Amino acid sequence: MNKYSKKYLDKISSSKVYDVAIKTPITKAESVSSQFSNKIYLKREDLQPTHSFKIRGAYNKISNLVERENTKHVVTASAGNHAQGVAYSAKSLKIKSTIFMPKTTPSIKVESVKGYGAKIVLVGDNFDEALEESLTFCKIKNLPFIHPFDDPFVIAGQGTIGKELLDQFNKKIDIIFIAVGGGGLISGMGAYVKTVDPKIKIVAVEAADAAGLNSSLKANRRVKLKEVGLFADGAAAKQIGKHNYKLITEWIDDSITVSTDEICAAVKDTFIDTRTIPEPTGALALAGLKKYVINKKIKNKNLIATYCGSNLNFESLAHIVERSKMGEKKEMIFGINIPEKKGTFRKLCKSIGQKNITEFSYRLDKTQEAKILLGLEFNKGEKEKNSFIKSMKLKKYKITDLSDDEISKVHLRYMSGGRAPELSNGETEEVFKVDFPERPGALMQFLDLLKDKWNISLFHYKNQGSIYGGALVGFTIKSSQFNKLNKDLLNTEYPFTRVSENAGYKAFLK
Repeated sequence: MNKYSKKYLDKISSSKVYDVAIKTPITKAESVSSQFSNKIYLKREDLQPTHSFKIRGAYNKISNLVERENTKHVVTASAGNHAQGVAYSAKSLKIKSTIFMPKTTPSIKVESVKGYGAKIVLVGDNFDEALEESLTFCKIKNLPFIHPFDDPFVIAGQGTIGKELLDQFNKKIDIIFIAVGGGGLISGMGAYVKTVDPKIKIVAVEAADAAGLNSSLKANRRVKLKEVGLFADGAAAKQIGKHNYKLITEWIDDSITVSTDEICAAVKDTFIDTRTIPEPTGALALAGLKKYVINKKIKNKNLIATYCGSNLNFESLAHIVERSKMGEKKEMIFGINIPEKKGTFRKLCKSIGQKNITEFSYRLDKTQEAKILLGLEFNKGEKEKNSFIKSMKLKKYKITDLSDDEISKVHLRYMSGGRAPELSNGETEEVFKVDFPERPGALMQFLDLLKDKWNISLFHYKNQGSIYGGALVGFTIKSSQFNKLNKDLLNTEYPFTRVSENAGYKAFLK
């Protein structure tokens, strides 16, 4: 029995979460179970009063402060579910709460937190900036900070989900898949489950662009990520908490990461089986479950995934729907070269055959070859895709699979226009993906910081309903100016990545 985890049994059993939280049901996902030849269940934390499990840990921490220290005012920093948990808990306990949120927080979340009576302070463009301000405020006012995950009482509150699972489920549980951000949920659930029944496997699931636990387990120490993706914003922590990591490393069985497309596919699966729509983080565990079952060839087991929240930004729906088919491997995009002469366009369409075309983008080029961006539906997934690529190559077509290329999926398929103008001797076009906070004035601020020093040759941005969105930005410069441009981009403090060698850019825009 794990010594550190064992200490949490009493903490979890004595947690007062049910003053505000409910014991959530376990729903069998019939469609996914049939598709993946296992009995798959969802632990429905979306049904909590705040539509997220976060209310458990927040209330357990705050109620203990009120009881032991007669606390009258609490503070936290959050862009979402933890903020709602703290605000709801404070209102229930009749004390004040101040929540620091980034200016980029969607209005639906801001209004929801306000609705619970909290005072909102909008500051900074990201969580780290809001956190810094909140901690300064706590120090000046001598007020307690309610940490979203790295706190024993918060961990114990989340651990009540593990206790519920074992109390509710009257069959053998083979594997539990748990979404991971900072580690509050998995450390609490795992501490209880692995102490009571060590035979149950615990698998951590993270977004591939925010995999702090996965990186830490590989390094055998806590790793702090430089940047994290914000699509699954509820799990976008740069580092696993200290208390959390100590618990997790005692008993973790496995860890897996999933892509944005795989998360979107799991959102669709959840909707089909429950007729509810999870936020990306809410579908994270199911996405990992599906991938793990395929990778490990698991059959006829009882598998449980945490459905940990449904506070979805409505504006994100279009993006999720669009990417879900790619996550299911039922839509693929390709770059195809054809000779720039009469009849070849019709010949290509004939070669494609009776497949459902989801995208077809063609533009006349000055060169002897035309480039076509093609989207196709494949009912049989990767196998059918590979067969199609093979058949096209046999027909002498130059074809590039762009299905896993983010630049192509996020930018290229929406862009109009053609290639860059011919450059003079010594000039080159350098292209970057720049993360813009989705708020008014963000573009103007970026341009002001660059101070008209550089010629922008390409720009594409599309709002995806999240806190940050990626813009594709091109500059025409002399090769000798690259280091100066890079320095100026660093000074903007907007995260950026050079993508001048990206396959989609080189095929269609360079």
